[in-house]
Amino acid sequence: MRSDEVKQNAERAPHRSLFRAMGYTKEELDRPLIGVANPRSEIVPGHFHLNQLAEAVKAGIRIAGGTPVEFGTIGVCDGIAMGHAGMRYSLASREIIADECEIMAEAHRFDGMVFLPGCDKIIPGMLMAAARLDIPAVVVTGGPMLSYPTDDGKHLDLNSVFEAVGAYKAGKATEAELTYCEDNACPGCGSCSGMFTANSMACLSEAIGMALPGNGTIPAVYAERVRLAKQAGMQAVELVRRDIRPSQILTKTAFANALAVDMALGCSTNSVLHLTAIAREAGVNLNLDLINEISAKVPNLCRLAPSGPYHVEDLYRAGGVSAVIHELIENGYYDGSNQTVLGVSMKEAVEHAKIRNSTVIHSCKEPYSKTGGIAILKGNIAPDGAVVKRAAVLESMMRHTGTAKVFDSEEEAISAIYGMQIQSGDVVVIRYEGPKGGPGMREMLGPTSAIAGMGLDSTVALITDGRFSGASRGAAIGHVSPEAASGGNIGLLKTGDVIEIDIPAGTLNVRLSGAELEERKKSWQPPEPRVKTGYLARYARMVSSASEGAVVK
Repeated sequence: MRSDEVKQNAERAPHRSLFRAMGYTKEELDRPLIGVANPRSEIVPGHFHLNQLAEAVKAGIRIAGGTPVEFGTIGVCDGIAMGHAGMRYSLASREIIADECEIMAEAHRFDGMVFLPGCDKIIPGMLMAAARLDIPAVVVTGGPMLSYPTDDGKHLDLNSVFEAVGAYKAGKATEAELTYCEDNACPGCGSCSGMFTANSMACLSEAIGMALPGNGTIPAVYAERVRLAKQAGMQAVELVRRDIRPSQILTKTAFANALAVDMALGCSTNSVLHLTAIAREAGVNLNLDLINEISAKVPNLCRLAPSGPYHVEDLYRAGGVSAVIHELIENGYYDGSNQTVLGVSMKEAVEHAKIRNSTVIHSCKEPYSKTGGIAILKGNIAPDGAVVKRAAVLESMMRHTGTAKVFDSEEEAISAIYGMQIQSGDVVVIRYEGPKGGPGMREMLGPTSAIAGMGLDSTVALITDGRFSGASRGAAIGHVSPEAASGGNIGLLKTGDVIEIDIPAGTLNVRLSGAELEERKKSWQPPEPRVKTGYLARYARMVSSASEGAVVK
């Protein structure tokens, strides 16, 4: 065992003595040591309950004959970090989380790992670590939050609160209505209830084969989630015994499969960033052209919030991710031969799954749309690509031509939106918010929710070199690459320019000739860095383009 390096032979007596200081017995040290990465905290709703799940994971490890070794990691709540300088740390935290897990596993020679993430960047950060370490590993997430049913048959979620702010600012909602939404939209622990980033990545952890069936959709508060955590612990020990490693699971086929499920579910645009980053750690080349290729042929089968009225709990009751995968396998969109952490192929893992509610999960023969939920756009604004959640765009906004209103920060844009400076037909441009320029590539849920809450989402588009929350809806186009801070053409746009968006055609252009853009480039100067000290300054110096996953090189 790997762990023998810290516990076997006379030379390791000092090491064993340190284990003895924590109460470990000889019997425990004779077993595989399984690291349990637990980012539990009192600031993230999706992590608040993780101690209970960690105890279940450890119980499972002990049942299977292993010894659990729990340690903590950081985790940012994107919702609380949203709309201010704190959001700059969210994406940047992904790299630290991966590094933390690598350090703990390598320094202490764990034989295997159970990763216990809950929310947004923690899931991809831990998957990056799993790929990097390449020791037997299982991911089990904290589970989705429940939505809140209202008297009129609707369901509230976190996005409802953001949009309620916009409605309140526009005089379309009272203070009492805003307070009601605030008090009820997040009824308990778990990752926010729609197909936002955390739940997208939890579902894709399952789709790629690194999590057990049910991981993506079993609600956080269900006993079934506790049982799943125990099973994950047991399976981690089994993977060690069989020496099944992430490199056998995270293959090129697995990433193509994950993208197929991504398109079928209508996941967050952040999934593009994260899958690209995980693939890099796994030694797999995942480019934006492949994403568009898969999106063009895989039908969209689900419309979960913010794209539709359903939430992840509805997907759970309808058959979960397994049912979606089974449907995709049966119709030739998913290669079921790929290995999973169950130790069997995905086809075997989901052979008994079925769609239990065809209004929540459509069949491939009767999809919501014949193309996937995410699209990559290119053009003279984004030569290296931009990303849009096509499933969350109204049909009337699939093609849009409008006048640019250009802002150099999220705060400037929010002020203009709430100040009624945005008119029907406009294209809001928010730049210098990319991985380098932000720094940290902030999510623009505030602006998109303000636009939607004020009733402008059917006529106003937004483009940015930043990114969007999975809760964003409307013609919200992010990840524009190259970003403004790196000299990208989005930095050359001016208020009054005419922007042309054609999502079906995959294009994003400004009505300017190449010569005009080159002339503007002559007078462009890179701005002073917004952050000059600390981690974000280092991150800005080392981070790659969004088109490459915004990874630190």
